[in-house]
Amino acid sequence: MDYVIGLDIGTTSAKAVLFTRDGTVKAESEETYNVSHPHPSWVEQDPNEIEKAAKKALKSIVEAGVTSTDHIIVVGISSAMHSLICMDAQGNAISPSITWADGRSVHQAEKIKSTSGLDIYMKTGTPVHPMSPLIKLIWMKETNYSPYLKAYKFVSIKEYLMKKWFNQYIVDYSIASATGMFNVHTFEWDEQALAMTGIQRGQLSKPVPPTHVVEGLSNAVVEETGLSLDTKFVIGASDGPLANLGIGAINPGDVAITVGTSGAIRQMASKPQTDELQEIFCYGLTRDSWIMGGPTNNGGIVLQWLKEIVGEHQVYLAQKDEKRAYEQLVELAKTVNPGADGLLFLPYLNGERAPYWDANARGSFIGLTLAHKKEHLIRAGMEGVIFSLLTVSEALERLAGPAKNFFASGGFARSPLWLQILADVFGQEVQVPKSHQSSAWGAAWMGLVGVGEEKYLTDIKEFIPMETCYLPSEENHKVYQTLYHTFKNLYISLQPHYKTISDYQRRH
Repeated sequence: MDYVIGLDIGTTSAKAVLFTRDGTVKAESEETYNVSHPHPSWVEQDPNEIEKAAKKALKSIVEAGVTSTDHIIVVGISSAMHSLICMDAQGNAISPSITWADGRSVHQAEKIKSTSGLDIYMKTGTPVHPMSPLIKLIWMKETNYSPYLKAYKFVSIKEYLMKKWFNQYIVDYSIASATGMFNVHTFEWDEQALAMTGIQRGQLSKPVPPTHVVEGLSNAVVEETGLSLDTKFVIGASDGPLANLGIGAINPGDVAITVGTSGAIRQMASKPQTDELQEIFCYGLTRDSWIMGGPTNNGGIVLQWLKEIVGEHQVYLAQKDEKRAYEQLVELAKTVNPGADGLLFLPYLNGERAPYWDANARGSFIGLTLAHKKEHLIRAGMEGVIFSLLTVSEALERLAGPAKNFFASGGFARSPLWLQILADVFGQEVQVPKSHQSSAWGAAWMGLVGVGEEKYLTDIKEFIPMETCYLPSEENHKVYQTLYHTFKNLYISLQPHYKTISDYQRRH
């Protein structure tokens, strides 16, 4: 039997998933890596550590012994967006990988947004925000960041792998789009954006379609992974559009909702659409398809934070089993009524992206009383993530049209409670696939199309094993509708105070 691998380079881990041609998972491996915070609001990773994790994940798949490497048709690659690494002329990283969550360039973002931001957004589809490599590069230029001054190339983490493994500087359209320097109408690097960064076109990689085939795996990677020297790779795309593909949310009205460390809600589109409100992103995927939507900075990271803040006992009971600790926290949340007895949580622990694009936003519990307990905090935190996604959904529908079908993927798709909250808040049926590795399956399918084993991307709809669906409770939906109105107004009321607090935190 022939197989295909999806390699997903995420925010906190690299996952390798071995699929059959019909989308059934036969083996999977996950290797985590560290995130460092050398200064307040700085978020960095070691690209060498990420590369090692990716190779180790692939090696685990090969060693699982499910199939011979001769039966692996192709490896498709998915990765998180907005990372930035400075490279020297010898192809070595001379800076950390600065991630999407990094907030060091908030002042540069504010300045650009108030001047040429709209023009840049209308051409690139990337909202002006510290997540964007465009804004990171402007920060580097204005602060004389040493690696920037010495850099030969500026790349994302996927491009870093392409250079290390195949000695090529190439980037797929969606990763290029997410830089804020790629024109989604012409599919070329934008000269105005480049001028703002002070770098040259030649310091960026060559943009290629997501079906671009890469061959000539380095001997070192062959030895460290066990893959064959002639194993074909397809460059793939970013994790967002690949999640849509892997879950089957590819027709008009199909909406994919993904929550991992962060979260996002997305629709595919047949033409690029942006407007002056600058609330959502619009990234190129292929020459005739785009992905529109909005990310939230705060998804599973909220539950992780709650575990650290109020889950000490659950961690103790789980005896360092992270999965069991989270399960116990969710079990506590189940004991609380929908709406957490009037407790709301604005989940902006890491600032916020869509639809506000406000790096100054901060997390806030509203409505606390003496009657509220640990379980209320957990439930309110989970509900706050979904409320935040609903604000993005409303902005998305304005440009992409009404949503008809909802599909859920990512780590939260393993939580029945979180999925039921999603159905109840949105008032919509939510479909869930058997595998929560939708980005990996999207990458694998992109690989099959790239090497000619499948003809059309849209044919994947016939090969997505679905698990179940969640139906909304009308009673719960009414509760959430009432609270959601307050949730939205709270951000507007607190916005000026968030800036005051965030400025204070940066100074101290």
